[in-house]
Amino acid sequence: MKSVIFIAPPAAGKGTQSSILMENYGYTHISTGDMLREEISNNTSLGVKANEIMAKGGLVDDEIIIGMVENKLNSVKGKPFILDGFPRTLNQAKALDSLLAKLNIEDIKVIYIDLDLETALKRTLGRVTCTKCGASFNLNNPDCMPKVKGICDNCQGELVVREDDNEESFRNRFETFINNTKPIVDYYKEHNNLAIIEPNNDKMVVATMIKDILNCE
Repeated sequence: MKSVIFIAPPAAGKGTQSSILMENYGYTHISTGDMLREEISNNTSLGVKANEIMAKGGLVDDEIIIGMVENKLNSVKGKPFILDGFPRTLNQAKALDSLLAKLNIEDIKVIYIDLDLETALKRTLGRVTCTKCGASFNLNNPDCMPKVKGICDNCQGELVVREDDNEESFRNRFETFINNTKPIVDYYKEHNNLAIIEPNNDKMVVATMIKDILNCE
């Protein structure tokens, strides 16, 4: 099975597809946000540096992030992984390529979930989140509706609309993502390591497409 770098705009279903890969095929989920919190919590040298920068309101530099990614990749010991939220810039993509070469990791695919703005907006405006367990459901997608309106299927907590799930905020987030991501998508396309899929409302159809791309068994 191939490891995967997911690139996807907001509301594209990246989290759902990551969960399917983890549950069905044993993938390890690697999130830069989770890594930062882990390194800081464990008081590692990288975590101390990152915490000092963040405490001053700065952005953690690429060298520290790459170091954290390297530590995590070493810890998964050859198991298939999902890189989520990284790379975010062209420089990070190039640095990641160098790191993968250094670690002799070759069997990896970049998947871009190409969701258009209007579909993404419809999904977002229908999204509700559980106040207790954080599970997400969607009132505009029959495949993702809660069984009982306003009640979480998992823990029976209350389902609410997130404050940032409004049209103006979402359009800004979506546009920022597209502008920042285009150079990365073009980079991987030029290196013949990019698969583009167009999602639909059936998450299992999308999951099958991803499974075939990654040769999951």
